[in-house]
Amino acid sequence: MEATAGPTLARAGARSDEPGRVVRRHSLVTRATHWVTFVAIVVLAMSGLQIFNAAPYLDASDLSDPAHRVLSLDGRAGTSGSVGTATVFGRTMTTTHVLGYTDDGMGGETVRGFPAWLTFPGYQDLAAGRRWHFFFAWIFVLAGAAYVIAGWIRGDLAKLVLRPSDLPKLWPMQAYYLRLRKEPPDHGKYNPLQKAGYTVVLFGLTPFVIVTGLALAPGFDAVANPLIALLGGRQFARTWHFVSMLALFGFFCGHVGLVVATGFVNNMRSMILGSYRLGKHEGTGP
Repeated sequence: MEATAGPTLARAGARSDEPGRVVRRHSLVTRATHWVTFVAIVVLAMSGLQIFNAAPYLDASDLSDPAHRVLSLDGRAGTSGSVGTATVFGRTMTTTHVLGYTDDGMGGETVRGFPAWLTFPGYQDLAAGRRWHFFFAWIFVLAGAAYVIAGWIRGDLAKLVLRPSDLPKLWPMQAYYLRLRKEPPDHGKYNPLQKAGYTVVLFGLTPFVIVTGLALAPGFDAVANPLIALLGGRQFARTWHFVSMLALFGFFCGHVGLVVATGFVNNMRSMILGSYRLGKHEGTGP
């Protein structure tokens, strides 16, 4: 959507990209799908960890193989004390009360990979975790599809894509965030780093998350076995799915950090009400 000032927001004859002007930043569809996707990702992550707890390890192999284990969360309860451990690429760390042996969601502790406060449901229930995960996976896909289709129709999607002309601005924008540069480069609705992040997430990471998730379903394996083989097998696909989830979480943390760093109130208002006050070097175009 081309961000233009509405009749109640702009003075007669004022430029829509004039610094300090309040413009209509996001459409209703964009705002609605943003918050639906946020909820879906939170539930997917927590229910995914619930599912992971049923087999708290990841292997870089077609089949379950301890010789190719990249992550393992273990624990044991004994009379001499309970111990939780996390093993990453063969290096074992004691993680009692955090991972391996931790909160069981029912007022005590037990042997489990991730603690109850990180899983949904909190108590161990694989069947419930799978139901929540599959349901919100559909919510995630449908909300994402609605966002992309609406953005394409309104012409707003093109403003998210990183263009060759944005490449020289990537470092100056990063330098601005690192306080090595006083002013950011001039940009449109999205700055070059935002475009880079959204381009990777929308057109790379998100499809990969969906494909690796589908690869874990036996029915999908039956109809798309060559794709599963390309991923290294279902067990390897599970590892890829977990890693891509961590990458999405990293993007989420960076996204929240930039929201805070670039004006929390202004950014939140734009994603709730749609209105946004332009900064000195911001525009409304590509």
